[in-house]
Amino acid sequence: MTIRHGLIALALLTGPLLTLSGQAQAYSYAAAGKEPLIDAREQLLTAASEGQDGSAILASLAEELGYLEQHHKVTLQAPLAAAIAAKDAKGTAALLNRAYKAEIERRLEGASQNLGDYQTAKVLVVKSKRFLDLILPSLSEGDRQAADQALAQVLDAIGNPGVFGVGAKPADAAAFVEAEKALMAVLAPL
Repeated sequence: MTIRHGLIALALLTGPLLTLSGQAQAYSYAAAGKEPLIDAREQLLTAASEGQDGSAILASLAEELGYLEQHHKVTLQAPLAAAIAAKDAKGTAALLNRAYKAEIERRLEGASQNLGDYQTAKVLVVKSKRFLDLILPSLSEGDRQAADQALAQVLDAIGNPGVFGVGAKPADAAAFVEAEKALMAVLAPL
């Protein structure tokens, strides 16, 4: 075997592996990306329950909270600072739930705008599920079931590209809107 043939064989063997690992990294980053509001939850609740200074934690969340305040018409930064200063863990948790509700709304709006791009829409819906999971314990059993069911309907409405086109299901924008409305109705009291 010549060096040329050896290099060609090596390229043929490692090329698919490099491609697969690149796809896996891209998918895992998109699916499990950092969520500052989720990551800071325990720190904020601990600061509130133990009377610690939470200003540094809140400062690290200023961009995320500011975005939600501006685009989703919720007031979060000042009430969170006040709740933490007052050692109000219950109030802090309620405000975090309000922030998570706004994040769910944000992700579902993005998914709605990307219904033609299955992967993007799916990642956004799955990310909204991470926020919903944190809210669920504060809901009644019936509301938990309704919220889970509505989110499952949202996921179903984005369609499915199938495997090589087999089993493909187109996105259903009307079903998406209805399921999103049902979910947000359950979360409205937050």
